[in-house]
Amino acid sequence: SRVRQIVDWLGSQFDGAIIFDESHAMQNAGGGKSDRGASCPAPGPARTSPATKRPHPAHRAARPAHRWTPRRTFFPLLARSMPACIAMEAMDGDTKIPGNRNELALAALRPITLIGLMGAGKSSIGKRLAARLNLPFVDADDEIETAAGLKISEIFERFGESHFRDGERRVIARLIDGQPKVIATGGGAFMAEETRTLILARTLAVWLDADIATLVDRVRRRGSRPLLKGRDPANVLKELMAIRGPVYALAPIRVASKPGPHHETVEAIIAALADANREEAR
Repeated sequence: SRVRQIVDWLGSQFDGAIIFDESHAMQNAGGGKSDRGASCPAPGPARTSPATKRPHPAHRAARPAHRWTPRRTFFPLLARSMPACIAMEAMDGDTKIPGNRNELALAALRPITLIGLMGAGKSSIGKRLAARLNLPFVDADDEIETAAGLKISEIFERFGESHFRDGERRVIARLIDGQPKVIATGGGAFMAEETRTLILARTLAVWLDADIATLVDRVRRRGSRPLLKGRDPANVLKELMAIRGPVYALAPIRVASKPGPHHETVEAIIAALADANREEAR
């Protein structure tokens, strides 16, 4: 798992830090040069100050130098490890370093809009995709909730779906400002003709397609889906796929959103984006 990989990596780095400190301690105890270049006295009979019973100043330098303290060991180690932890989180545990930076740059030339049914992974995959491409990530549903000051489920309950779709259209139009970024949309956003026309004209649309079993497994982890309230998720998703699938197919890019870690899906999206932008440039 991601956590296990990070813990193991930290452990290996921590062992190295302790060994490094102990080597210095042995060097100091052996009368060699300290890390500041000062000569350390060779060990001899311990002497103490009669008044305090503490080690004589002449022997204080010979005391072990490998005592663990947060300032000397943990904080420097944490600072070195944080970039690796962030990178592993962004890549969902995949430690491969992308070898073709030109392809990443090519994939990030235009704004990217992720479409698909609920549970397709638009938000979770979108965040990882944005991290790999070094682009901003925005979630249209989050922006709607911020603008309205209400949860989406509350908007549905109070004002109905048509009111929500009108607000969704205006928010997405604001997010598509010509700047390269990754935009995750709600499952029904692409069904509105005005929004769909805007997405297709000014962004690269990517349909994240997943089988019904995968979608059902994912949506059951969240109980706040308004369209699923009081209904069987499998039946609802089958109905939505029959209606929305042909419209989603208008997107120029279609990528399978498979179960398991998302890094494979992210890599497939990057390759498809680079190819599409390469074709556009010809």
